Amino acid sequence: MRIDQYLWCLRYYKSRNQASLACKQGHIRLGDQIVKPSREVLIGDTIGVRKNQIWHKLLVMDIPKSRLGAKLVDIYRQNITPKDAFDHVNFQSLSKGQEREKGSGRPTKKDRREMDNYFEDS
Repeated sequence: MRIDQYLWCLRYYKSRNQASLACKQGHIRLGDQIVKPSREVLIGDTIGVRKNQIWHKLLVMDIPKSRLGAKLVDIYRQNITPKDAFDHVNFQSLSKGQEREKGSGRPTKKDRREMDNYFEDS
């Protein structure tokens, strides 16, 4: 099975096109090599997937026949991502919203304009 199709079947990407694009951008590795979307996946391969600034490592256990339900994904892959891979990521910095003080209520029109100007400049 192609690697882009495999990642789509295991629900790492919403479409095969997104999985293919991730391969072309270098976000998918087989072992330590960047691969093309047409690369064949075999049982026992180790796949690296970069999503949300984290490199996830997967061990291919079996090849699915088609796209799976979320509960069945663990039958076909083993997640061997090291725990320290999640330590360096600040998940709040991934959100696009500006931080506001808790309990300050909804932003006023003036606050909204300032936020819009801030996001247009960056």
